[in-house]
Amino acid sequence: MFRLRFPFAILAAALMTGCSETERPLALGTLERDRVALTATVAQLVVDLPVAEGSPVTKGTLLVQLADGQQRAEVERAKAQVAQAVARLEQLRNGPRSQDIAAAKAQVAGREADLRETQITAERNQELITRKAVSQAEVDRTQALRDAASARLDEAKENLNALLAGTRPEEIAQAEAELSAAQAALAYQQALLAELRIVATRDGVLDSLPWNLGERVTVGSPVAILLAGQAPYARVYVPEPYRVRIHQGDTLKVHVDGLDQTFDGTVRWISADPAFTPYYALNARDRARLMYLAQVELPDSAASLPNGVPAQVELP
Repeated sequence: MFRLRFPFAILAAALMTGCSETERPLALGTLERDRVALTATVAQLVVDLPVAEGSPVTKGTLLVQLADGQQRAEVERAKAQVAQAVARLEQLRNGPRSQDIAAAKAQVAGREADLRETQITAERNQELITRKAVSQAEVDRTQALRDAASARLDEAKENLNALLAGTRPEEIAQAEAELSAAQAALAYQQALLAELRIVATRDGVLDSLPWNLGERVTVGSPVAILLAGQAPYARVYVPEPYRVRIHQGDTLKVHVDGLDQTFDGTVRWISADPAFTPYYALNARDRARLMYLAQVELPDSAASLPNGVPAQVELP
């Protein structure tokens, strides 16, 4: 990159040293705008190019639309999962229904009746065995049935108590966490969907559309290139003797080839390092050839000026 700019810097130094005493020294350069490359995050087909190259655009303008059918399906699935998580959380917060509690109470009553029946049978057989009217095996069987009925009654009572106690706080916390995870997944899928709409991130001019309609872009490749900003800036090289006189925010006169009008430009940036050979490798005479890259922003009245036009900045 430095090799390409070195002859230009020599030309700038020659122009600066060749000026007469009545002429102001100049820093040479060209008009430029910031280039903003908008890249693709997925490999999808280009389905719409609503803005023509060279058109002015504002921030948020749709420049390229990539195929989004598959991603929309992912978004809908994520929405369904969020709805499911919301319903599950609402169910836990509302607690058991009155019908469920009534059914549990009825089950307890039924188990109590079963226990009474088996208990009566067991007691009767205990009396009959003394008269040898039943066998010991029959007595043992009826006692086992009584014990089983008692266990089933205890189980029914515990189920009823659980319903009456309501939902555990831990279950609600778990459902809330599941809902948060589903919402985060939905936001992620929506963000992926939004990335299929390539929109202008700054005001400017649409300079280039590298991909044609119907082509499948590659991941990471530029799909739209913007020239940002209304007015361009002069990208010039400042000779070393004038570097200490120029600071960010200074106002300098800018001349543009082909125009008699001059513009008051504002120095928005100037390099702290020379563009070429470091100063400590040069003698006092050669140091004057060092060049410092600077950017001088033009006012909005210069918005119609194209990129690449030669420009000169008067040095203080």
